[in-house]
Amino acid sequence: MTQILLSAGLCFGHSAADETLPKDMDLYLLIGQSNMAGRAQITEAEQRPLDGVYLFDGQGGWVEASNPLNRFSPVHKGMHKQRLGPGYSFAKALRNESPDRSIGLIVHARGGSKIEQWTRGSRCYDSALKRAKAAQNAGTLKGILWHQGEDNRDDPEYLPKLEKLVQQLREDLKQPELPFVAGQISKAPGINAQIAQLPEKQPHCAVVSAEGLSTADKVHFDTPSALLLGERFATAMQQLAPAP
Repeated sequence: MTQILLSAGLCFGHSAADETLPKDMDLYLLIGQSNMAGRAQITEAEQRPLDGVYLFDGQGGWVEASNPLNRFSPVHKGMHKQRLGPGYSFAKALRNESPDRSIGLIVHARGGSKIEQWTRGSRCYDSALKRAKAAQNAGTLKGILWHQGEDNRDDPEYLPKLEKLVQQLREDLKQPELPFVAGQISKAPGINAQIAQLPEKQPHCAVVSAEGLSTADKVHFDTPSALLLGERFATAMQQLAPAP
């Protein structure tokens, strides 16, 4: 696979003019840490913008969705770290299933963040909430994707914290049945077992497995695995919230 090198000076897609932007997009909030932000290499195939998929920018507008998707997150750790995450193949899979529906992504991840940094009142949480609300001028929030846990992998009390996050987001977004899909992390049976219990604890939740996925550096998924993870997220989301 051909690696594409990115720099902060490149143009990553064109702004969508108000008259061309779909007025009823299916919106998804993507939050978590480095694997959600994207640390996999972007190959030539993943450099192309996604048809019918838009990315919420840092100015309250929308651009064509192209990698790296986390570049507009106000909490990311620098453009040099933003690469390929699961959001790209997630949106692509949803479009393939329902080509008549336009997708809007609010990608808002921070590498190295603990779940404690995603509680109500924190910078990560509050700014994600603000952006999710602002984005709804262009559509309806259909679900949340969560991928985090590397910094909490040895936390025996992770599940209650994850439950609280789900509850707070639904309360603050005023969507008590908002679908929430959590992804497992690589080679961490203890925390993955806790994440797997989320659907039993909270309604309208699903979990995607990290089984069979591989990493480039023991923590971050490689390109094929990041793409497969995104497809698993899409399958789980479709099961929770079938397309109209």
